[in-house]
Amino acid sequence: MKSKKNYAFYFTLFTVLLIIDQWSKIYIKTHFFLGEEVMVIPHWFRIAFTENPGAAFGMELGGSFGKYVLSIFRVIFSIGIAYYLIHQIKNNVHKGFLIGLTFILAGAIGNVIDGVFYGMIFSESSYYHTTVAKFVSFGTGYAGVFQGKVVDMLYFPMINGTFPEWMPSLGGQSFTFFSPIFNIADSCITIGLGILIYFLNKVEL
Repeated sequence: MKSKKNYAFYFTLFTVLLIIDQWSKIYIKTHFFLGEEVMVIPHWFRIAFTENPGAAFGMELGGSFGKYVLSIFRVIFSIGIAYYLIHQIKNNVHKGFLIGLTFILAGAIGNVIDGVFYGMIFSESSYYHTTVAKFVSFGTGYAGVFQGKVVDMLYFPMINGTFPEWMPSLGGQSFTFFSPIFNIADSCITIGLGILIYFLNKVEL
């Protein structure tokens, strides 16, 4: 009975994180134009809709082939994390470590859903258009399977400044910290990694 309760806790946490991630993406996808921004906290936090055809935090891989490779890698990575999490729950390792794994799994699956399915179920988003994306019949969307774009919207341009003139190559150029736009799934992966590192000394791997 205790084992079943353990599984239920992590499954519930995973489900809640995944729902929050997918709800936020679907809402942004169906209510915002590409490039549209809403100021939440002045000079600190904005909702800014962009789509990422590549990896986390706006990084990209080249072309359709790169997208296939990335999507398949995400699927394999997610399966591996799920298997490892189940195995570690059975071993009754430290709860903090398992929570970290659950965050990572939820984030990985969240971005897998975008890459695998969003191209099949949504019309294409466009910049400053008269309409926003809509749900469409399965398979009639803007891209094929494994070719969907990941929806990003969290933007924290907390510090704007200029690199000192004495810095090689960068001197005098402006910069923004933090410039990448990301999503809840990316946040789950980052938070999960932080939790894992914190509790790593309490687990025998």
